[in-house]
Formats: sequence, C-alpha cells, structure tokens
Amino acid sequence: MTTYQSSESKKEDFRKYLEKSNVIDALTKVLVTLYEEPERPEKPVEFIKKALGGPSQSDYDNLRAENDELKERIAKLEADLRARGDDGAPAES
Repeated sequence: MTTYQSSESKKEDFRKYLEKSNVIDALTKVLVTLYEEPERPEKPVEFIKKALGGPSQSDYDNLRAENDELKERIAKLEADLRARGDDGAPAES
C-alpha cells in the first residue's frame, strides 16, 4: 500500500510542479488553438512546436542550408587569401 501512496504522491507533486510553472496553461492554450484551426495541420507536432515558440523542421532545414552555404563561402574566401600571395591582388577564378 505504501508503494501506491508513494506513486500517487509523486504524481501529485509532478502535477503541482506543472501547474506552478504554467506548463499546463501553455499546453492547454496550444491544444485549444490546434482544435480551433479550421483545417487540421498535416503535421500537428510541428504546429505545436511552432505555437510554443520552437523552430519548425523547415526552419531547421533552412538554417542548415544557409550554414552550409556560408561554410563554402568561407572556404572560398580563405582559398582566395592563400592564393593572393604577397602582392595583395585577388586570385583569378
């Protein structure tokens, strides 16, 4: 019987923690917003992430692509600097 009470006590403590930190309110608002959407999103988890302020998968993909482009640009600029030599003229492409 003590195991049951201990388990129930842990659940109650966790519920109070969620209420105190406004997690329950935030999740409720997001779920209500999802419910009130006229058309159901194809990816509800993405919708919830975005509603909570997190980046969506497309945001992540765009940032990754931009990062890759910038790395390529840096590599090209570094190569140009190495190719300049002592005269300071840009390397010919």
